[in-house]
Amino acid sequence: MNIEIINIGDELLIGQVVNTNASWMGEQLSLAGFKVHQFTIIGDTREHILEALWRAGERSEVVLISGGIGPTKDDITKTTLCDFFGTRLVFNEEAYKDVEALFARRGYAVTELNRQQAYMPEECLSIVNNFGTARGMWFEKDIPVPGRQGKTIYVSMPGVPFEMQAMMKDYIIPELTTRFHPNSIYHKTIMTQGIGESFLAQIIEEWENNLPQSIKLAYLPQPGMVRLRLSGTGDDETSVHALVEEEANKLSLLIPEYIYGTDDDRLEALVGKLLKEKNCSLATAESCTGGYIAHLITSVPGSSAYFKGSIIAYDNDVKEQMLGVMPETLEEFGAVSAEVVIEMAIGAQSNLNVDYVISISGIAGPEGGTKDKPVGTTWIAIATPEEVFSKQYLFGDSRDRNIRRAALQALNLLRKNLLSH
Repeated sequence: MNIEIINIGDELLIGQVVNTNASWMGEQLSLAGFKVHQFTIIGDTREHILEALWRAGERSEVVLISGGIGPTKDDITKTTLCDFFGTRLVFNEEAYKDVEALFARRGYAVTELNRQQAYMPEECLSIVNNFGTARGMWFEKDIPVPGRQGKTIYVSMPGVPFEMQAMMKDYIIPELTTRFHPNSIYHKTIMTQGIGESFLAQIIEEWENNLPQSIKLAYLPQPGMVRLRLSGTGDDETSVHALVEEEANKLSLLIPEYIYGTDDDRLEALVGKLLKEKNCSLATAESCTGGYIAHLITSVPGSSAYFKGSIIAYDNDVKEQMLGVMPETLEEFGAVSAEVVIEMAIGAQSNLNVDYVISISGIAGPEGGTKDKPVGTTWIAIATPEEVFSKQYLFGDSRDRNIRRAALQALNLLRKNLLSH
């Protein structure tokens, strides 16, 4: 059984709004065992919507639609759906009560424009919206497709993400599961850092080639990391789960030095957990990352228990005055050097009175590189209670990716040190 997702909105086509709905819907449907056959994005144009609805119905048994059912004039999905299904809008008393209750909770009176939200297609099952005024709409229509039995299901939802997500979780996915009984599916993601996608593929090629037919591997690279997602399908949930875990264990034996976690594990959270277990404190001294490492660390709830602060020493004067880097060191070796990041780490460790420090200096780009130190050259130092050590990396020529990669590399360097001591 195939599912197609249609996202409606001119703002999606011009890039004004990122289409997060499609990725979220695809993920949730996949987790429930359904196959998403196609994503389609179209603008707020009646002819385009009608054509997309018909073509999607020919390809898929279920068509999920988001967007275009708000109260403003550019929201034409509801009236277009009436044309497609040969029905008309009628006033729905229950829907209006919901609109009144929502506005009462917010301390507002219902306007005529908002009252229009209570008009629903006569030939649809309306889906309650607990967070907004636009109800969802469930239709079923005969689409002549050779070999297909039963009607095609169309479900229209708001484009507002949290409103759509609630409908999907509370009603739509459970109803589809009851009707179609999809196969069990189990995903497990292996998080790796410190190796590129192509090099990783070479190392695990033999293991990948011998995966059972019921398990698929996907490479999901991001700046600074590669996620390896194992997806298993089958009739028996317990067997699928066990088989995926077995293959994940084999993989962990092949590349233990690159794996830092699974599924939703974040390096910054893992570092924080280790610091709390050791009752140790951390600070950062950052140049090229401009505080990004500190941002990642403090994005973890409870990080104040171990993170004391950061010195963003972007300018050499700040390196000297706030971190005690010697002018002679800067003159002889340059700001991007092992000697400087070591002195930055020592200075931050002393001034901020912490157990551990991450210090970093590099050439993020796109300018500033030289023959000896091209763009992407980065030095990272870790100060621990016992020692200070540094490592050099060459990340690339993209500024944003360099900052992200450098930050993750630094966090993983600290994580490995915490685990080994």
